[in-house]
Amino acid sequence: MEITNKAMADIAAACKEASRRAARLTTAEKNCVLHMIADHLEHDWQEIFIANARDVEDGQKKGLSPAMIDRLVLNESRLAGMAKAIREIATLHDPVGEMSEMRTRPNGIQVGMMRIPLGVISIIYESRPNVTSDAAALCLKAGNAVLLRGGSEAFHSNQAIVNSMHRAMQAAGLPQEIVSFVPTTDRAVLQELLKLDQYIDLVIPRGGEGLIRFVVENSRIPVIKHYKGVCHLYVDKDADQEMAVNLLIDGKTSRPGVCNALETLLVHRDIAARFLPKAAAALHKKNVEIHGCAETAALVSGVVPATEDDYYAEYLALIIAIRVVPDVEAAVAHIEKYGSEHTDVIVTDSLQAAQKFVREVNSSVVAVNASSRFSDGGELGLGAEIGISTTKLHAFGPMGLEALTTRKFVITGDGQTRHKVEI
Repeated sequence: MEITNKAMADIAAACKEASRRAARLTTAEKNCVLHMIADHLEHDWQEIFIANARDVEDGQKKGLSPAMIDRLVLNESRLAGMAKAIREIATLHDPVGEMSEMRTRPNGIQVGMMRIPLGVISIIYESRPNVTSDAAALCLKAGNAVLLRGGSEAFHSNQAIVNSMHRAMQAAGLPQEIVSFVPTTDRAVLQELLKLDQYIDLVIPRGGEGLIRFVVENSRIPVIKHYKGVCHLYVDKDADQEMAVNLLIDGKTSRPGVCNALETLLVHRDIAARFLPKAAAALHKKNVEIHGCAETAALVSGVVPATEDDYYAEYLALIIAIRVVPDVEAAVAHIEKYGSEHTDVIVTDSLQAAQKFVREVNSSVVAVNASSRFSDGGELGLGAEIGISTTKLHAFGPMGLEALTTRKFVITGDGQTRHKVEI
């Protein structure tokens, strides 16, 4: 479907108007409509599966990789998982309206901060249809309206999911524009959307680095993003080596295509001769290809010589870069140069080394003796996440419900004036 720039502006304006209704919903009302959305998704399974089959067929004709097709496919268990995720979001603590930091000033006024919704959040994403329902549910629970723009490969699936959510919202007596959808994959319309700062308060792109850079370069609206996840595991000289191998294998191979998977292994020179053969044997069992420095190649057979590009790479595959470093300072310097401020891990029994690493590595998640795969909103106690931010402004790291709100000052007095009033 082709739409004009004016039509895009009209969609955004209607979403903005609906956001005012979303912001006034009570927690009970939001939870009720979330359960209704989950029920409708399960009820409308036939319509959703027909649309998804069309997308899968189109994707196969276009030559999408098996991994991409797998991300696209919806089946009974995945649809049930989508409905379950929405019901779980309904159980999460609602931050909207919370008061904090109450204090009394010398003149007697009380000053506090109240959590409020952001307004309209546009989610621009690729591939997985479940993002449609997850993003909408999270934005709604935080009192926001959402403007969804999915990728072309899942267009019909996304539209069917949104249609189902609209029926639930209409049944709840709410404007369906609280969950709005861009009914085209035209890149020119996306460019127009990114100019609509009078209606849209925040943009969150989710997808490949190319999509995210396009959004950042073309947006007049604030963007929360992370370009990629170049996550490091540093094995210190005082590390428990069995633990280090376990964390390496979990971080690299449990799901190599996600942004919190490990991409680079750094090893202290003092233990490299003992540790690297064990680590390489475990990696080879999992069919991981090793790109390593000269010191690594001298200790491990079958190593592909690492280039400068390898240390910047987000492989999202069964490939890992390895470098031997002289000390923790060198590991930190490597992460500062090549990292993406996503997630970095140290394995060590040294409190001093751990404290130095935590203090000096300025990534959104820094872990000591724990897997990089815990860099996830659910695992960190947020319940669910809308994405991961490495921007530092407003939100840093996995973003849960609180990150979909902001705060306003609330002042309470009993007639105080800043200056003496003479009448």
